Amino acid sequence: MDSVAALRQIESTGIVAGMRGAFPPDVALGVAEVLMNEGISVFELMMNSEEPIAAMRGLKAEFGAEACIGMGTVLDVDSARRALDAGADFVVSPAFQPDVASAVMARGVLMGPGVATPSEAVAAWGMGVPLLKLFPIGALGIDYFTAIFGPLKHMTFMCNGAITDQNAREFIRAGAVACGMGAWLVGDGTWSKSQLRSRARILVNAVASARGEAG
Repeated sequence: MDSVAALRQIESTGIVAGMRGAFPPDVALGVAEVLMNEGISVFELMMNSEEPIAAMRGLKAEFGAEACIGMGTVLDVDSARRALDAGADFVVSPAFQPDVASAVMARGVLMGPGVATPSEAVAAWGMGVPLLKLFPIGALGIDYFTAIFGPLKHMTFMCNGAITDQNAREFIRAGAVACGMGAWLVGDGTWSKSQLRSRARILVNAVASARGEAG
């Protein structure tokens, strides 16, 4: 999946389901199956989790082009290359590191660096990054997002960090194209299918409602 297609799928879904910690291949696959059935088709594995490369490969083998599957918490060029070589559809990081962004974009893959200030956002956008991961925006709040977004509405923001159904609704309504969700959506790797299904439905409805209000 090229950068344009990956960005389109993230924008269409509005939700990136992130799995950090105890999500080896079998657990990640079970979580993804439930979320796919509820309309969530973008998944982010994390480099600081159990068997992230194997989990990402497993999801790609199972879902193919139906899902957009990438790697997060990519903190250096070597990790980026490992993820890219394994077929990541996108790469995200909690920080803006130009060398990592350049390495990913050189391969035609979507890069979403973490930014927290207008200066970082402008610098990343200026080098051609098409998606900015505003992190940790959940802790900073909706007022911070609207303050940054006001003069930077020509940029594309995904909101990450301590996101719930409530603030996801606020961020989407205020102009974010998507929200990255971790523990609130997928738990710690031990949740039942019914728990996952319930959270997924709440979130999908929240995003759809926010987009209706924004529109």
